[in-house]
Parts: sequence; C-alpha cells; structure tokens
Amino acid sequence: MNGAIKGMIVKNTGSAFEEAEDLIAIEKRLRVSVNGKEVLSLYCTPLMVRELVVGMFMTEEIITGGWCADRMSIEYGEDVRVDIPAEGEVSMDDAVITSGCIGGITFPKRMTLKKTDDPFAISAYRIKELFRKFQKSSELYQLTGCVHSAALSDGESILCLAEDIGRHNAVDKVIGYAILEQIPFKGKIMLASGRLSSEIVAKCARWNIPIVASRTSPTSLAVDIAKKHGVTVVGFVRADRLNAYTHTGRIQP
Repeated sequence: MNGAIKGMIVKNTGSAFEEAEDLIAIEKRLRVSVNGKEVLSLYCTPLMVRELVVGMFMTEEIITGGWCADRMSIEYGEDVRVDIPAEGEVSMDDAVITSGCIGGITFPKRMTLKKTDDPFAISAYRIKELFRKFQKSSELYQLTGCVHSAALSDGESILCLAEDIGRHNAVDKVIGYAILEQIPFKGKIMLASGRLSSEIVAKCARWNIPIVASRTSPTSLAVDIAKKHGVTVVGFVRADRLNAYTHTGRIQP
C-alpha cells in the first residue's frame, strides 16, 4: 500500500493557470476488530498499520489479557480492516476524542504512567542535528506536504520513522515498531513534527521515554504531565534554537 496517489490539479501563479499532476496523501478508514467484533475505527495513512494498532492497543491498554500481534490479520480495500485474535477482554470505557486532527482516541484514565528516572542526557546541538535529519527523512511530507512525522532516536541515529495524517497515529506507529522489534525505550528521544499535546506526552510517559522534542510547542497540560512523570519536553526545535520546558537537566550545552 502506498502513502500517496497521483491526481490532476490546476496550479495558479500570478495570473497564469496550469494543469499539472500532483501527489495527494492517502487517507483511509481503519476498522479494528477483536475476535471478529469491531471495537473502534479511525482515519489514518495506510502505512505501518500493524505498528499503529500495536502501539495504540499496547499504550492505551485496550485489551486486558493475552493477544498476539503476529496473528493479527490485515485486509486492504476501500477500508483497512484489522482483526486481532485475543483471549483477553476489550474495554472501550472512558474513551476520549483527542485534540488532534481527524479525531484520535485515547483512554487517559486507564493508561499506566510511572515516573521515569532515566539519566539519559544529550546536548542541545545534537538535538538540532537529529531534528534536521528527521525532517529530511520525512519523505511522504516532502512529496505531499500533508502528513505528520514521528521518530525514535538513541541520540546518535534515527531508529525508526513513521508518517501519518494524524500526529497521534505517527507516535503510535513509532511505539508499535519499537515494541515489535524489541527496541528498549530507555535512553531514547521521541521526535515529533506537530504540537505536543497531553495525549502525546502521556503516550511517551507510558513507556518511560525520557525526552520528547518537537518543532512546535507543548500545551499546558502536556507540561504538567511531563513534570509529574519525569519527561523532558523540548519545543521549537528550529535552526539554532530550542526551548526546554521540563526536567531541563537532560539538555546539556
């Protein structure tokens, strides 16, 4: 499945009009079932679907009990349909529509958040360098200008990168990838292209990711959650500047 399709558009520059071919980001409805019963649906970019479902279901603790990602079935059509064989029970109580675009879903009352004491630290210079590499690696955004990106880094290189029309989805994809590939979250940085809302910071706190950095700013509730749970929030990573909002000792000269 591709992340974009070709379409004909009309370009206007000054008084000139020109018909041209352009790339448009694909948006699909994802329908997720457990043991054949649909439990939720959302819109996404139909790439890294397995990672998205694993990241969301593990982070939000939607299934209580055993389930296996390797047995998950994925069918691509007008909608993307996923079915998860599971022994545990599914609970959709306390579901909250997130502040992000396309209406993501989170379950803040059930998410297990513990305070991280990860001593990982990194220089401000290195964060800026990583962010430049991160932005250059966001290929679907460069093609369409339409998607959000997220990535996990160990401070030296980008370990995985995901793109999606939803910024929450992009973060879930990265988390899901790390879980499936058994990449530990200790000593890692989550890089994000969009606003750092409370839901995104909570997702990172759920896995004790010590640093979250974005090219934009965090919300007040995101800062509160980060302070409480030991997460370093960094915003406005642009060119030769950044702002550290919480647990700033991890950001070194």
